[in-house]
Amino acid sequence: MKISYNWLQDFLKIDLEAEKIGEILTDLGLEVEGIEIFETVKGSLKGIVVGEVLACEQHPNADRLKVTKVDLGDGEPVQIVCGAPNVSVGQKVPIATIGTVLYAKDGANFTIKKGKIRGEESFGMICAEDELGLGKGHDGILVLDKNVKIGTSVAEIFDIKTDSIFEIGLTPNRADAMSHLGVARDLKAGLLQMEKIRKKLITPPVSNFHVDERTFKIKVEVDNTKLVPRYAGITITDIKVEDSPKWLQERLKSIGLKPINNIVDITNYILHGLGQPLHAFDADKIKGDKIIVKNLPSGTKFVTLDGVERSLDEDDIMICDAENNPMCIAGVFGGEDSGVTKKTKTIFLESAYFNPVSIRKTAKRHALNTDASFRFERGIDPEAVVLLLKRAAILISEIAGGKIVSDITDIYPNKIEDFQVHISYERVHKLIGEEISEEIIKNILASLDIKINNQTQSGLGLTIPSYRVDVTREADIVEEILRVYGYNNIKIPQKLNTSVSSFNKISTEKVEDIIANFLVSQGFYETMANSLTKLDYVDKLEMLNKNQNVTMLNALSSDLSVMRQSMLFGGLESVAYNINRKNNSLKFFEFGNTYHKYESGYTEQKHLSLIVSGNLQKNNWNVENQASDFYYLKGIITSLLLRLGISNLRISATKNDIFSEAIAFQLGKNKLVEFGIVKRTILKDLGIKQEVLYADINWDNILQCVGKKDLKVKPLQKYPEVKRDLALLLDKKIKFSDLYDAAFQSERKLLKNVDLFDVYTGDKLPKGKKSYALSFVLQDENKTLNEKQIDKIMSKLQQTYIKQFEAELR
Repeated sequence: MKISYNWLQDFLKIDLEAEKIGEILTDLGLEVEGIEIFETVKGSLKGIVVGEVLACEQHPNADRLKVTKVDLGDGEPVQIVCGAPNVSVGQKVPIATIGTVLYAKDGANFTIKKGKIRGEESFGMICAEDELGLGKGHDGILVLDKNVKIGTSVAEIFDIKTDSIFEIGLTPNRADAMSHLGVARDLKAGLLQMEKIRKKLITPPVSNFHVDERTFKIKVEVDNTKLVPRYAGITITDIKVEDSPKWLQERLKSIGLKPINNIVDITNYILHGLGQPLHAFDADKIKGDKIIVKNLPSGTKFVTLDGVERSLDEDDIMICDAENNPMCIAGVFGGEDSGVTKKTKTIFLESAYFNPVSIRKTAKRHALNTDASFRFERGIDPEAVVLLLKRAAILISEIAGGKIVSDITDIYPNKIEDFQVHISYERVHKLIGEEISEEIIKNILASLDIKINNQTQSGLGLTIPSYRVDVTREADIVEEILRVYGYNNIKIPQKLNTSVSSFNKISTEKVEDIIANFLVSQGFYETMANSLTKLDYVDKLEMLNKNQNVTMLNALSSDLSVMRQSMLFGGLESVAYNINRKNNSLKFFEFGNTYHKYESGYTEQKHLSLIVSGNLQKNNWNVENQASDFYYLKGIITSLLLRLGISNLRISATKNDIFSEAIAFQLGKNKLVEFGIVKRTILKDLGIKQEVLYADINWDNILQCVGKKDLKVKPLQKYPEVKRDLALLLDKKIKFSDLYDAAFQSERKLLKNVDLFDVYTGDKLPKGKKSYALSFVLQDENKTLNEKQIDKIMSKLQQTYIKQFEAELR
């Protein structure tokens, strides 16, 4: 936001350097990011002085040039060659002296130097008005008044001004400071507390407001006073739409605004100067001489000032005429057919307070960010609506010759009450970390227009001014006190006090860090996908339910319209992005939430997703390429769970339609992980041609398992493991989990592990059959197993499989 120092002085007469003002504003929380110099004429006519033409003769070597002698008031006259047809003896003219920089319209500049023109020396330049930036004329040199003194700076004659422009990085909560008056209010408080300078705030005068005659009134009707708590307007006739006076144009130009005409410029002056957005309607275009503030049906077409036809939403607040024709999107943007033109003679001037949430949603919905919506959606002062309407009407009367022909219409059925807040001195001192005297606290509050209603030994009862919509709590008051008192004035203690707290609960952040570090050590990269995703992703998986979507009310685009129900698609988007850039070997992990809407309400579920694709290692001359596979991912997941002390897992089948082949790990009834190979049909939709392995880890369930049992430490086994294999011919319906459970039921003491290391379903097998190759690990913790014991266990396992599953040994 740009703030003009000269404009600030309309409200606060100060004579400090701009840099000092910038420091005070920054200390107050209005961070000044930079200070620029604005000049009403570029270069401020430095080096341009008044000269008198003493002699003017024809150039001996050029028909269109003349050789002049010019008195600059500093002694000896100088010779200047001039090509202007109107130069003559006795004229007072602007002279660009040697070293002066002139600025062209195209942004280029050139320096006046001593030189020769067609053999005659020239020691300066007699200037036309366009060469000085004072106008467009170039027919001849600019002739000044004969009474001006020779040697006078031309900048003094034309009242050329410079200004310091503060670029303020305003925080969204400070709606009260979105104007020059708002900044001046804060600066007044800062000057008093930080510099002990007491200044009076100059408020806009409205005492001379009066109705000239009551001959034409536009009626107003507001349908929804919740969305439009206050709406005011006035009719002004006999206006003359033309260029604004110089002072008004300079005010707007200084903050980067282009002057348009006197009516529009006045509304912008009130907006940026005093903080109240206004809108002027051509009253002759208001059918039925009536304004209706209402909502229109969704799909209603409306052409805005920029010539764009927009489709309205039923929640948009619209300003309509008596025939329900839309004329303006309230608080956001005007209409193409109802605005002020050069032919306008009568206007209806609107000043209102609109519901901030409604304006914000409308502005987002139509992708419009105007100066008016910027202020309305943050909250303006409802008590200033009529006051500043009067001020604008006075300016229009003075500048555009307007005549006020109606009383002000002010629809304000339910007054917005000022916030009441109670603060305790103890709380103030505790939050600030330092005791501030009660007198200083009261003075700061008074300088901020915060009224003290009652006071006790322990605290104060306060009324917050209507323009401070962000101050509603005790903590907000403390912040106000602190920023005016000065953050830099709070002493840094030399002694640090701390205590060690006892905390038995598992730190979720610490557990995440442990696993993140583990995965990074295994070559994985952490990703962070957007929680917002495409609506059509839900249709790709049967496990996802469109009715459970958490939908955005004001989606930025169709690609970001719903909250994700699965971590899969964000990860696959990262895979596709990398593959398209020739990075084919990928290992990703992501911590994130999924979002669901159930009948009972909204829920968030924490997940950890793993994605592996391509080779395990990058190509290297001394390492053979090895593709990542299911067993690699299984090993990573098993190690990850062991790192958290989670063991004794049960392998189960999964019906998740993400995978073509997959299994799950369970601990008791809790399913911890599902992992496998992603279906090719899903990959194809995202343009991925290589195999992708995916694991979905239910992090909420993982955290429930972490820390449940104390970790047990035991010595390394003295006695060796024994590994034996079985190849079984089985019915296709039999699952590995069934074989796994049956093995441990058969041998609980010495059987340590069962693995499936090969699956065969070729044509050579009988119909409906498959071949499983199982690996069994046996171990006795007290002695070395002998062959007799091993054979007995393996025989028992074989008989179990034959009886329970009709298995055949291969």
